[in-house]
Amino acid sequence: MAVTTSQQITRYYSQFETIEVTFTREVIQALSMNAKQVFLKCLGNQWPCIIYSSSMSGAKVITTLQPSLKGALAKSKNVLSLRFSFIQHDKADPLAFFVGAKVAGISPYGDPAKGLSFLNLVFTQRPPDDLIERLGDILAAGINSKKRRDERIIMSPDTQKKLGIDGKGTRILVDSVPRKGLLRDISFGGAKLIMPGVPQFLVNRSARLSMSFEDPRETISIDGKVIRFESVEGRNDIAAFAIEFNEESVPIGYKMRLSEYLRGVKPAPAPSKKDNG
Repeated sequence: MAVTTSQQITRYYSQFETIEVTFTREVIQALSMNAKQVFLKCLGNQWPCIIYSSSMSGAKVITTLQPSLKGALAKSKNVLSLRFSFIQHDKADPLAFFVGAKVAGISPYGDPAKGLSFLNLVFTQRPPDDLIERLGDILAAGINSKKRRDERIIMSPDTQKKLGIDGKGTRILVDSVPRKGLLRDISFGGAKLIMPGVPQFLVNRSARLSMSFEDPRETISIDGKVIRFESVEGRNDIAAFAIEFNEESVPIGYKMRLSEYLRGVKPAPAPSKKDNG
């Protein structure tokens, strides 16, 4: 996979500094965030919190505004630190770091009976490169998934290795019926597989493509529809079937993997309308 250079980090910070990423469950999983080890620290004491969103210049967190935290903020003049923690799949210990911040605003969150508060934090320093890289990767993936939606990545042993795809772990369901298929190419918007079947019975049918990845090991499933087929020369028992993904079902983790791979690949000319999907 591509290596993030200091120049790329600088570009990320320049381009995305104030853009917020909302920490949904999917984003937390894509970031490999160690949510149980995230907390606020002030005057040597710590309080658990949930990160609602973060940019490279600030964050919004949810916490119980205990009297001890109120007192600490009063003494510190609203200055504290936010601890981030991320799982490192190739190491036993998580990656953790503090970012200095100042509380710019406090408001109630949700049911007042639960005593939760929404804290708006403004970072008092540029965050570590590790945070810039992670937020930048997600934001860049969102942009690339639109700008380079139909750019195909042709499958080869080298490409599969760079993407971390386990070739034996690719599965396809058409109308909930499992079928064997060979992945030919993928894009943000779809995929093409060579598989057996009567084309007239498979085109316009719902499909779910599942791919297994390594490092970290995970299986990503994407819903879509078989939109067309192409004959395979010299073969009557198989065909190349194009699948168009349902945009809302494409996981962030999949977009990030393709975006990282394409980072060092020059954009290809836009395909013709016939080739989309």
